[in-house]
Amino acid sequence: MSDDITTGTLRVLAITACPTGIAHTYMAAENLEAAAREKGIDLKVETHGSIGVEGTFSAEDIKNADAVVIAADTAIEKDRFAGKRLLEVSVDEAIKHPGELLERAQSASHWHAGKQAAGDAHAAPTQAGTPLGRQLYQALMNGVSHMVPFVVTGGLLIAIALSIGGTPTAEGYQIPEDSFWFTISSIGALAFSLMVPVLSAFIASGIAGRPGLAPGFVTGLIATTGALYNSEAGAGFIGGIITGFLSGYIALAIKKIPVGKYIAPIMPVIIIPIFTTLIVGLLFVYLLGNPIASLFEALSTWLNSLEGSSVIVLGAIIGAMIAFDMGGPFNKTAFLFGGGMIAAGNAAPMGMAAAAIAVPPLAVGIATLIRRTWFTQPERESGIAALFMGFFGITEGAIPIAAARPLQVIPANVIGGAVAGALAGLWGVKDNVMHGGPIVAVLGAVDGTGLFFLALGAGIAATATIMLLLMRLTRGKTETEEQPAPAHQARPLIDADVVFLDADAPAGSRDEVIRGLLNSAAAQGRISDVAQVAQAALKREAQTSTAVGNAVAIPHARSAGVSVPTLAFARLPEPGIEWSAPDKNPVRLVFLIAVPEDAGKQHLQLLSKLARALMREEFRAELLAATSRERVLDRIREVTETPAKQTV
Repeated sequence: MSDDITTGTLRVLAITACPTGIAHTYMAAENLEAAAREKGIDLKVETHGSIGVEGTFSAEDIKNADAVVIAADTAIEKDRFAGKRLLEVSVDEAIKHPGELLERAQSASHWHAGKQAAGDAHAAPTQAGTPLGRQLYQALMNGVSHMVPFVVTGGLLIAIALSIGGTPTAEGYQIPEDSFWFTISSIGALAFSLMVPVLSAFIASGIAGRPGLAPGFVTGLIATTGALYNSEAGAGFIGGIITGFLSGYIALAIKKIPVGKYIAPIMPVIIIPIFTTLIVGLLFVYLLGNPIASLFEALSTWLNSLEGSSVIVLGAIIGAMIAFDMGGPFNKTAFLFGGGMIAAGNAAPMGMAAAAIAVPPLAVGIATLIRRTWFTQPERESGIAALFMGFFGITEGAIPIAAARPLQVIPANVIGGAVAGALAGLWGVKDNVMHGGPIVAVLGAVDGTGLFFLALGAGIAATATIMLLLMRLTRGKTETEEQPAPAHQARPLIDADVVFLDADAPAGSRDEVIRGLLNSAAAQGRISDVAQVAQAALKREAQTSTAVGNAVAIPHARSAGVSVPTLAFARLPEPGIEWSAPDKNPVRLVFLIAVPEDAGKQHLQLLSKLARALMREEFRAELLAATSRERVLDRIREVTETPAKQTV
């Protein structure tokens, strides 16, 4: 099986994917298919684009494949290709050198579950080439994102049980053990108890893949079982983070040990999990567990001793961190800290976090209601969604508007979050479940419900006021109040008003052409904030040029500044302009794609057809030879909309 494939029709599977999934995904697929036809290769392509996965491989496809090519700049699950020759490259490689990739696939190394395909100098960057700090962050976020559903499920079930079945006692709200609601609370507690093991397991799997999952889970349970290392409280989430990283890197080290072909199949399911679990488990029980638990207990004791201004400062810090990146590392760090303190017997830090969690989404939602004409239609719709998400304690509801207006929204969020957290700390608000927002207070999980809502209201008022003041200072005459967004009627993806030929096309550099097309689209009511959309498009260009060779460029942007999904076209006069194209040739055919933040899938399906068509020489030749806008418009609609009257 180590020799090159030299007989019979070669059967190859290919996956294409790019981070945005708008153009490069489909252009790579088209080029690979064209190269396969030329070489007589039987090729099937699975595209991972913004519209989802298309052309999914069947078990029979994989069984019969001689080789697999993954041309992707995003993570692709490869376990289903175990035992197959596998070549992994960036999506640009498939666009530039499709024939060469299909040739190289014939001699690629066989891939085994849990191991990286090797032997190719052009392989896409793997974790081994990622900076350590980025590795640690990605692994931690992998753990946190998988942990959150357990936290939400457990926390809200406990809150519901306390609200309906709880009775006041000298020790606070308690649920009688013979009550139905005690059963509900117990189910919630079980879900909640999985928080740290899941955190640990998915940190480990984020580092070592599937072989790290079981060791991470088991050692995460060890971290929460203080009796194993003479601790009453256990090591909490800090212990879970440590066991996750230890399990991941030890499993990764064992994976790299060379073994024979008879041992290799059992490495990921038997040898790696057992040895990793034993090494990390024993290390934690006999060496790390007690010191970490002692540190956790000391931190809890210190927090319990805080009074007056110290509590206000702590609350302000927690609230600011929660509101700053709305679900990012600062938010997650403060959230984990507050939740971990619940297990240690101090629910006050979680009370501070719970008040701040809902401030950004509720504040941006209220701001869009107070000054509706200051926001675009997509932003107003995002504001309504943010109100619902904020009620349920989902800070990420503020992200669409924060991304569109970061200089106005993020500073306001931080100040409002700090106000809410500080007041919750000052007033002794406590949250007994690891979740936040009005929902936990409504369900009775908060001590000091009235004060909680006062702190929350103060934070919302501060954020909304500051946000609108900053918007007032930065608003211009071209904003929504003076130039209302068009009505909700359906609009074609492209029409003659955004098609430009030769002398009519925007002139100048790459950036000037992009801005010129956006200004033309804005004049048609398609773009509400040209500067914002231009910033998004040029940021994409800074990552990788959207010139794809053959005199074609496809700049694209997803932004809240887009009112109507838009495709604008310019045929530039000869000789074209410099665009850092892979074939070093100037660009003459420019297709600008602009879609709203909340864009659906239909227009992306149309654009995927366009991307494929642009890889065909006859289609490009027709566009270059067309003598009228109408002819260009008809040809573009023929390959995208079919029939031409279809709208998005």
